[in-house]
Amino acid sequence: VQLQASGGGWVQAGGSLRLACVGSGRSFATYGMGWFRQAPGKEREFVAGINWSGNTYYADSVKGRFTVARDNSEKMVFHLQMNSLKPADTAVYYCAAREGPISADWNSYDNWGRGTLVTVSS
Repeated sequence: VQLQASGGGWVQAGGSLRLACVGSGRSFATYGMGWFRQAPGKEREFVAGINWSGNTYYADSVKGRFTVARDNSEKMVFHLQMNSLKPADTAVYYCAAREGPISADWNSYDNWGRGTLVTVSS
């Protein structure tokens, strides 16, 4: 199982970025897919996730600004649309997958993609 995240970059505060995560090696149809981030000197934290059923979950800090979606034609692709970005959103973003429902506990995920850096300037 491999995950590949992409779409990070530099953006000014108030701007938008769209991250993508592509999975390979097996079907993710029954997997929960999560996005996490880790800022320098901070712990990895849950950002958003989507279950195989399509139910979505968000950290309070990103509700109303971020949207996670899954490409139903290919359940191995999912996205994180990030709007109204703030400097506090600056971090390395990771996508992860776990069999079963998503969890905010990053330790419960078995499969991780390489992170993609998001930098938001003020």
